[in-house]
Amino acid sequence: MCGRYTTVSRIESIEKRFDARIEKPGLYMPNPNVSPGERAIVITSDRPDTIQLFRFGMTPFWANKRMYLINARLEGDHNSENDPNYRGAKGILNKPAFRKPIRQQRCLVIADGFIEGPEKEKLSKPYYVHLRAESKLFAFAGIWDHWADPSTGEIVYSFAILTTIPNKLLSKIGHHRSPVILSEEMERQWLSLDSPIDELLTQIQPYPEDKMNAWPISIDIKKSGCKRMDILQPIGDPIFKQFDFHVFKEIKLQGMGQSPARVRRIKEE
Repeated sequence: MCGRYTTVSRIESIEKRFDARIEKPGLYMPNPNVSPGERAIVITSDRPDTIQLFRFGMTPFWANKRMYLINARLEGDHNSENDPNYRGAKGILNKPAFRKPIRQQRCLVIADGFIEGPEKEKLSKPYYVHLRAESKLFAFAGIWDHWADPSTGEIVYSFAILTTIPNKLLSKIGHHRSPVILSEEMERQWLSLDSPIDELLTQIQPYPEDKMNAWPISIDIKKSGCKRMDILQPIGDPIFKQFDFHVFKEIKLQGMGQSPARVRRIKEE
């Protein structure tokens, strides 16, 4: 699953990369530890030219109380063993919480890295995962929904990140899942509701491991309130040996993030 990620790039770089404008620039803060319950930037299928702030952790419109569905398995109830060679049905189309959003409410979840750990140790042995490209920015495939809080009437807009089988980099870390990272060519297809969803899902594959790298970082990343930029500093060797530390130098120059909202329930469907 993907429960923590980073968005530390300057808003000007984000706007240029995604050819969109942020709706409320005063509310955006670089965040090296985006955690469930926090607001984070997305681009939705109904407003593809606007960068908005939604809550990380989706609450379906029909829910009686707030939920935090942070991830949505592409295979749905299939592939319970998380076989990395699975090529079967995309069961997400039949999941009650996801079947409407995956067809009508898709989004790009903007990031420049994410944090993952081994399946057993989880964030007790964290790694910072990033792209090797000149531009570190990328988009996770996401889905979103809106929910009316029955006690206050507040409308909450929230999102979840799709996950799939791991590539070799995630397998080397020891993790059994991988967030779906879209190629730049697929980003606009993902936002277009004219794209047949069955065909779109068949195009999704784990992101190529030779375009990624990862290094171990401090266990302090487990604290959702920890927003120090040095939290992403390498404390050991990268997974793949070809590497320079330019990525971290870029991260270190960015500003600080926001404190997280309190999360009552986090789960992966």
